[in-house]
Amino acid sequence: MAEQPLVERFNLRSRLRFNIESGQIWLDENRMLLMHAKALGALRQELFESLGPKRAKGLLFRMGFAAGQNDADFAQKLYGEGDNYDVFKIGPELHAFEGLVRSTILDAKIDWEEGTFFGTVNCDNSWEAESHLQLFGVSSEPACWNMAGYASGYVTRFFKRVIIFRETQCVCCGASACMLEGRPLEAWGNEDFLEHCLSPETQETSFEQLQDELWQLREQRPAGKLVGSSPAFSAAFSLLSKAANSPITVLLLGETGVGKEVFAQWLHENSDRADKPFVAVNCAAIPNDLIESELFGVQKGAYTGAQASRPGKFERADGGTLFLDELGELSPAAQVKLLRVLQTGEVERLGDDKLRKVNVRLVAATNVNLQQAIADGRFRADLYYRLATYPLEIPPLRHRKSDIPVLFSVLTEKYAPLYHKIIQGISDLAMQGLMAYDWPGNVRELENLVERAVLLVPSGGQIEVQHLFPGMVPVTAPGAVIDREGKVGNADEAKKDQLYETLLVDDFDLQAHEARLLRLAVARAHGNLTHAARLLGITRRQLAYRVKQTLREGATPPDT
Repeated sequence: MAEQPLVERFNLRSRLRFNIESGQIWLDENRMLLMHAKALGALRQELFESLGPKRAKGLLFRMGFAAGQNDADFAQKLYGEGDNYDVFKIGPELHAFEGLVRSTILDAKIDWEEGTFFGTVNCDNSWEAESHLQLFGVSSEPACWNMAGYASGYVTRFFKRVIIFRETQCVCCGASACMLEGRPLEAWGNEDFLEHCLSPETQETSFEQLQDELWQLREQRPAGKLVGSSPAFSAAFSLLSKAANSPITVLLLGETGVGKEVFAQWLHENSDRADKPFVAVNCAAIPNDLIESELFGVQKGAYTGAQASRPGKFERADGGTLFLDELGELSPAAQVKLLRVLQTGEVERLGDDKLRKVNVRLVAATNVNLQQAIADGRFRADLYYRLATYPLEIPPLRHRKSDIPVLFSVLTEKYAPLYHKIIQGISDLAMQGLMAYDWPGNVRELENLVERAVLLVPSGGQIEVQHLFPGMVPVTAPGAVIDREGKVGNADEAKKDQLYETLLVDDFDLQAHEARLLRLAVARAHGNLTHAARLLGITRRQLAYRVKQTLREGATPPDT
């Protein structure tokens, strides 16, 4: 009896989904593309003609390398569902599944503990060899650089050690099939072909230098902790940077979690006060009866318990920047004193009659609608106009979603070392989930979510939907799936088929399963047969009849 193909054994076809309505194809959490081989061949030809053969080979190899790494991540998720070697062989199966080549491992010496691979792979029906012959004719050297890159990326990620494949014979050179040989990097010695595989060429043409400069201009982002290049972010940052080297009071407005304190810190670090203190105060976190002493200081004996004099936040920030967050929560008395300090540049400690001169640049922030607070009598109009000399609205994350990929990257780099993790990026479906989410908690919510994902993801893996949104997946990859005969079917139907296949074992008992399903439906309907029948998609009379049949046949009846 022939061995069952790995594609069927691991049920890979059910993981391939075509969603025509959204214009997407998914293989597990990876977005796929169905392209004309001739179109891809035309792109390959243009790479050779515009970059030259040497650099085109390297680019094709590294493109394949990245694809192989993605498929290895997918294969490793199936660990435990079969023999290690069978799981490893999913790579060649996936390459065939994707229509690129039919690969067969002819000889492999694998040390699973050491992570080494020496072997040869036979490759039939390579799209790359076929395309090269059509466009360039017979070649004097192997042409399947993308295919060799795929094998290298797949095995490297799988064994967590750099394994490089080289094409030793090619259809383009007159061979009957293409052949790849794989070894650990160090086992190749100083072979010339390696320079194409490992890093881009350093020499640049004048055209490419101009192109690089253009990309740098487009991708330029502010230094420090501020990250973004979207139009909404860029407009806010432009206003911020214009105020950096001036003493003007800045009022930062925006929803909770947009990063008002980060903006304030950038403002301080890029001002002429950068070498002086930056003092941040969350006005909402300090009780009303303590806010004055915290801001303006207290003199010994000013009240019971004031056993020593101490400076307030204004004095501590002297020469530097004072950031008052949640300004809308200030008490009326504190608002009066704050207005006086802004007008005179002097503070008076609680319980003292001595005025102290302070030189402080004030940055305030609030998510409260101060205009409405003024109308409601909760905020002083004269203080508002003093603070709102330079108002700056920070956009919420839902208005700058194009910044999410780079924000995610920066946050991953921040948290991966803290949790001793190596993160291999993010799946396409997970990134689509981030882009589709509305982010009521803004950047702070994204940061918390990324930290949790870094904690949950296995080291060496990529972040997936389940790591970002455990228990509340915001997106799915719906659509049609491919069944065993290669037919397109509904994804929900495919899931049902999987369930039925799980049930159909040698000791399957249809009567017992039917009785159990009846009991479950009646229990969920709390004994109401009409509701239970509706759950089962039958009439109440049909349910009552089946319950009687169950009693006659000796099975345990539902509790009604």
